[in-house]
Amino acid sequence: MPVISISVIIPVINEAEQLLTLIPYLQKMPYRESLHEIIVTDGGSTDNSIKIAEIFGVTIVKSLKGRAVQMNTAAKTANGNVLYFLHADTLPPAGAWGAISNAIGNGTDAGCFRLQFETKSLFLKLNAWVTRFNINAIRFGDQSLFVKKEVFQSVGGFDEKHIVLEDQNIITRISKNFRFKVLPFAVRTSDRKYRENGYVKLQSIFFIIYLLYKLGVPQQKLVSLYRKWIRKGKV
Repeated sequence: MPVISISVIIPVINEAEQLLTLIPYLQKMPYRESLHEIIVTDGGSTDNSIKIAEIFGVTIVKSLKGRAVQMNTAAKTANGNVLYFLHADTLPPAGAWGAISNAIGNGTDAGCFRLQFETKSLFLKLNAWVTRFNINAIRFGDQSLFVKKEVFQSVGGFDEKHIVLEDQNIITRISKNFRFKVLPFAVRTSDRKYRENGYVKLQSIFFIIYLLYKLGVPQQKLVSLYRKWIRKGKV
């Protein structure tokens, strides 16, 4: 494996406020020699998301709407040999670039971090605690995803038929033939959606949608339920 060069890919639709915090945070993290580029892939924002990305000098890629489509579109333009997919409201651990580089150098093909919510809720702290285990059923996009570019290409990227659970789908496919590892550091993400919808209620909705997904319920039905049940549900 050559020297690690990481392309960070951030899919956005109206995430101006989050980008104001996220981009400078990423640019100031240590081990910057491993960070090759930051790509904001926009699915049609009507706020200042693109303007903020321009101010910070990151790469902007225009795309059709949909996380899977947006991330695939950005991945095609990425020049790094490791792709790191990150939600706009999630902050990776300060030593993420070094941790990813070490993992790849030691034979890991793809992986993610543990999850930590910005919350005082014991319920969410318990939810975050279980993310340390390498179990595909509890692996979702909030934990971010790093993957060798060649591995990403070999599995065909994200399945663009998936409007929800696209992260669960690709991790399952990667794990079948490649080494996937959960690194012992945590990303930090907001508990805003849980506070707006209720902690237990929202987790129950996520579980039901995941169960329906595993039972083969079509994506359009899952999306309809997601938007119906979750306040400010954005997919």
